[in-house]
Amino acid sequence: MFDNPFSMVVAIVLIVSIAGIMRAKYGIRRDRHGNELPIRDPDADRLRDELKALKERVAVLERIATENNRGVTLDREIEALRHRD
Repeated sequence: MFDNPFSMVVAIVLIVSIAGIMRAKYGIRRDRHGNELPIRDPDADRLRDELKALKERVAVLERIATENNRGVTLDREIEALRHRD
């Protein structure tokens, strides 16, 4: 199959092209030195920030639910959550 140089060149180009497509599909890019770096996804960053905010809210709600002095503290915490966004 690879008995002439032209077919070997075509095979090498094909392999390199397929590898480039696979890297692009899986979100891997290379820097100047050939090191592989993951591509940053803005949606993933937004979702991480949203998840962090939700975890903070859950922590506040857990603290509110377990406190003994619920009356005044509950009102303050709810107002703080409303004004946070």
